[in-house]
Amino acid sequence: MPGRRLTRAERQQIAAGLAQRLNYADIARRLDRPTSTVSREVARNGGPARYRAELAQLATTHRARRRPQPRTIERLGPDPDATAAFVTDLTAALVETGLPRTAARVMACLFASETGSRTAIEMAQHLHVSAATISQAVHLLERQGLIRRGRDDRSRRHRYFLDDNAGLRTVVASVAANQRLAATTLRGAEVLGAQTAAGARLALAGRFLERLGDDLIRSAQKHWRDMVGDGVEEHTPTD
Repeated sequence: MPGRRLTRAERQQIAAGLAQRLNYADIARRLDRPTSTVSREVARNGGPARYRAELAQLATTHRARRRPQPRTIERLGPDPDATAAFVTDLTAALVETGLPRTAARVMACLFASETGSRTAIEMAQHLHVSAATISQAVHLLERQGLIRRGRDDRSRRHRYFLDDNAGLRTVVASVAANQRLAATTLRGAEVLGAQTAAGARLALAGRFLERLGDDLIRSAQKHWRDMVGDGVEEHTPTD
């Protein structure tokens, strides 16, 4: 069983185990999985307090697609000034989804790249920031499943890839942020008490955000299946 990708049912069991405050080893025994598989799954999908089975399933569907091959020549586009203006606008839009500014600049840089990929050095030069700054940004983006790391065919450096599903992954990240806000708001209602005005206000907002997040997840799943077919899970790479 080790090496086989987690199923939706297994992710639901992980969520149930976390809700029961079981540790990773106990959950892993229930699934007949290595403890490390469970711990990695939870860590990459928000941690114990934020883990949601359906959200984790959707995020995994969009993660680790076949790596695109960088082209030999990267074209800058017909109008460099227009491209630069677009990158600035896209960066601002990504910041509004909750991404830190440098991470948003990296995403915009990759979106505007003809190959959808750049090395860390190329991004540092393009964005006029240090290699350490790029390293922090790509670590965050990798953790959220928005970019992938691979080897550059022309050197021994790492290359960071952005494929056609990156836009959908950005939506998934936004839904995750909404779910975290919902969970925090509902927790606040419990702390203040449902009988108080503040508690009732928080409970109402939390329930609304929770239902909105669930609707967004279901809608994203439906549209994704419509685009790629019902066999998407069967072709999802191993986690």
